[in-house]
Amino acid sequence: MTIIDKLATSLNRKDEGPNQELAKYIADHDDKGAVKELVDNLYSSDKNIQSDCIKVLYEIGVIKPSLVVEYSKEFVTLLDQGNNRLVWGAMTALDVITLENPETIYLSLATIVDIADKGSVITKDHAVNILIKLCAVEQYADHAFTLLIEQLKKCPTNQLPMYAENAISIVNEKNKALFIETLISRLDEIEKDTKRKRVEKLIKKLS
Repeated sequence: MTIIDKLATSLNRKDEGPNQELAKYIADHDDKGAVKELVDNLYSSDKNIQSDCIKVLYEIGVIKPSLVVEYSKEFVTLLDQGNNRLVWGAMTALDVITLENPETIYLSLATIVDIADKGSVITKDHAVNILIKLCAVEQYADHAFTLLIEQLKKCPTNQLPMYAENAISIVNEKNKALFIETLISRLDEIEKDTKRKRVEKLIKKLS
């Protein structure tokens, strides 16, 4: 059996179980050949194969990012695909390998942010995670933080509490005032009481 034969689609399965099991097997066995086969099939004529391949690749990345990091540029290229499943799958893959190869991810930030601005909620979620991770890398921190603030200013209010909570780890004395100011500027827009209280709690914690 080839790796493709083991995908959920090939097994006529509607659940993600086979893909997750395959990712674990490949990661545990450090199978670079299998990873290459998955990457090659991201351009399969069968969209279900494409979707399963990107799923397995980012699941491998969660377990062992070093195994998929060399394909960073391929994942960036996928962001321009018409297949939305591939787009958010590629952004997920970039998210899990950001700290393995921050330079390549940083050089692709213009594309990442552009796609996030017009992409799905999942795409945007992972793009914001990428920015937060780059804020923790000294040489990229200032620019990444500027882009993160832009996202916090314009993201849907439903997402704002989660983004702000996830970002608290990179808030420091240098950027804290702007971070707090940005959150305060959006409080009146948040209609859901529970969401607004989460943001208020963060502001209070940082102040």
